[in-house]
Amino acid sequence: MKCPFCGALNQDRVLETRAINEGATIKRRRECEACGRRFTTLEEIEEMQLFVIKNDKRREPFDRRKIVRGMQLACTGRKISTETLEEAAEDIERKLYNRLEKEVSSREIGEMVMEKLKALDQVAYVRFASVYRQFEDATQFREIVNMLRRQGNRKSS
Repeated sequence: MKCPFCGALNQDRVLETRAINEGATIKRRRECEACGRRFTTLEEIEEMQLFVIKNDKRREPFDRRKIVRGMQLACTGRKISTETLEEAAEDIERKLYNRLEKEVSSREIGEMVMEKLKALDQVAYVRFASVYRQFEDATQFREIVNMLRRQGNRKSS
């Protein structure tokens, strides 16, 4: 640590250490051994900023609220609680951060949302898929419903 008063490098001792902000930050009271002055330092976890690469190649900061909003729209009129959708979005966010990559494509996020919705509610899944995959005619709806039926039959066998 560099003394803010005399500039001495790594010539200090820690007098007191306290956790603040529910343990997210550590506050240390230090004394410079070169000049004798005291100063305070704060240590925090440096969180990785995750960026989403959009289809048009724009980059924007990741925002879990967008996932929740998209899922809420797909679940309109369905009996799925906001808490369930929040938990699903948190799970997606945790998986993205655990990959330790700084960028993720919007396509990957959309696929993760579709997997969550497929497990929660098939109607919400079809709604989300129709917007996300930009369905243009009824045959695309039929294909996805048939795929859900086949998967349902496999599970019950």
